[in-house]
Amino acid sequence: MSFDTYELSDRKKSILKAIVEAHIKLGEPVGSKYLMQEGNIPYSSATIRNEMAELEGLGYLEQPHTSAGRIPSELGYRFYVDTLVAQYDATTQEAGQLKKLLSVKQAEIDKILENATKVASAMTNYTALSLRPRPSSITIKKYEAVYLDPYSFIIVMIVGASDSVKTRNIKLPFSVTPDLIKLLSQVLNLYLTGISINEMNISLMVDMETQLESSSGEDKKLCAELISITVKGIYETMNELGSEIKFEGLNRLLEHPEYKNLDKLQKMISAIESKEDIIKAVSTIDQSDDETKIFIGSENMVKIMDDSTLIYKNLKLNGRTIGAIGIIGPCRMDYSKVLKTIDRLSEEINNMSSLDALPPGTIIKTEEDDDGQ
Repeated sequence: MSFDTYELSDRKKSILKAIVEAHIKLGEPVGSKYLMQEGNIPYSSATIRNEMAELEGLGYLEQPHTSAGRIPSELGYRFYVDTLVAQYDATTQEAGQLKKLLSVKQAEIDKILENATKVASAMTNYTALSLRPRPSSITIKKYEAVYLDPYSFIIVMIVGASDSVKTRNIKLPFSVTPDLIKLLSQVLNLYLTGISINEMNISLMVDMETQLESSSGEDKKLCAELISITVKGIYETMNELGSEIKFEGLNRLLEHPEYKNLDKLQKMISAIESKEDIIKAVSTIDQSDDETKIFIGSENMVKIMDDSTLIYKNLKLNGRTIGAIGIIGPCRMDYSKVLKTIDRLSEEINNMSSLDALPPGTIIKTEEDDDGQ
């Protein structure tokens, strides 16, 4: 999401920043009096109130009750995260704790991810998750595209080795015929059986488009769009197949007033326990992407998380992605601390070994092991 930063003066930015940070700390609406006394805002109460009213008009703040102070809106949190958040300076003690908890003498990739998740939850006081990436060996040995109506069909996939069956419902922005979907099945089986996710590339898709066009006599653009949408669905399914997600600190949800509603808490826990929706959401993130991803409120793909924040980052060991770590908490999250914690975890893991990239499950040794100790 982008912002026209020129709309906000430096004064508005400082007041918005103070309100977000005060609300994170207090969990209550923030008034002008508090900002004057505790927020180090060097303006009069009338000036602060006027600026707060304008920020509310711009959509950055909300007023839950007429006589109450303001709270940040989803837009306000997003602006804070993107433009205002300051780096959290971890203390020497916290940095030492990270090194100690991650210094596993002989640790497999799963153990590294498990430890990282525990550290993240403990240091941020939020629920943490780790995701192990899919194995590149997963392949599909048979496809069947089943026509539903002019704008949708189902892909049935039989997974190689396990013979498990997976399905994907594909929605189209254009109409297709049963005959075209039948020909699509033939093209999928011709080009994509026994192919790993890493072997799906543009060249292969162009060959599939050409084959479908020549077999069906349909418009070239339509065939290209159909192949693109279909391969994207297959890619996402294969991406989910090998992913394994684990959570740490679910009980920490109870420590935040946003999850005091029993019905809401049960739905959140149900979504976490079923894992499928969250795996689907985080699996869409490119494994080669080094940027920390922040999904605030309605930006989350999982509907029940529409007033929560998910912060997520891929983890690398010696430059190779071994998994990912994330934090789930209320929109009223200590973003600065969470972002710094995740960054430090990422740095520590990437510096754990100077060994060449290893396949998942390979034992990773520390320098201490190499010295024969």
